[in-house]
Amino acid sequence: MRRLLATYADVMDRISVFIGQGCSVLFFACVGVSALEVVMRYGFNRPTVWSTELAMTLCASAWVLAVGYVTERQRHISITMIETLVSERVWHVFRLLQMLISAGAIFVLTLALWKPAVKALGHMETSGTALNSIQPTYLKVLLVVGCILYLLQLAANIIRWAQGTEKENLGGH
Repeated sequence: MRRLLATYADVMDRISVFIGQGCSVLFFACVGVSALEVVMRYGFNRPTVWSTELAMTLCASAWVLAVGYVTERQRHISITMIETLVSERVWHVFRLLQMLISAGAIFVLTLALWKPAVKALGHMETSGTALNSIQPTYLKVLLVVGCILYLLQLAANIIRWAQGTEKENLGGH
């Protein structure tokens, strides 16, 4: 069982890193779309109706999908002052508490997002802008996917914590 859990943690780490690194392309695409809009608007006086919505969708997608990568690397924003005030053993327990509280909160968030995402899929919601894209539906579903990726990576991190195989302080100071 220990080996099976370790294998799960390894596979989940690889999936999170793959998705997280892949999301970097979305940020570059957002920069490209924004630059194109600047040229079209100020260079040719022909602004697009789609660039702002697309840029927001690209950035939101990258932000939501990269959550597993950030969690795997332990790079969330944290208050490291507490780490300097307590012993290493106490900090180790705090790490577990943080992961368990995060998992509980994200589980509740996933439950809250599930019904609106399913509803949005059943009746395709559109943005109401000039482009009138399906951005609201896409983002509602994407938030659920991001929450699930986060939960799966938190489970991998908890397994690593329990087995004493946590990676050396990838985040923090």
